[in-house]
Amino acid sequence: MDHTNHVRLNTTELTPAVLEGATIYGADDHKVGKVDHIHGSGEDSTAIIDVGGFLGIGAKPVAVPLTDLEFMRDQDGDVHAVTAWTKDQLKQMPEHRH
Repeated sequence: MDHTNHVRLNTTELTPAVLEGATIYGADDHKVGKVDHIHGSGEDSTAIIDVGGFLGIGAKPVAVPLTDLEFMRDQDGDVHAVTAWTKDQLKQMPEHRH
């Protein structure tokens, strides 16, 4: 997916209501997961990303600093993010527990 024409979200848009459910694309531009929920607020926020699994079943939740994700809207207005992490790197992270 070419992200060059997508509009980056500003800091006021980085809220759980906007970010939850966003698809995350990894370093290789493949889908690596979806944002399940957000912990905290502001720059210290953490995104809990469901990685792996199929249709949400068997996915592993991992915590990633919000600063490691670049959120944007595509031409249809859908929010997604790009990260330098690969799917394999995220899968190797410890599982996030509530």
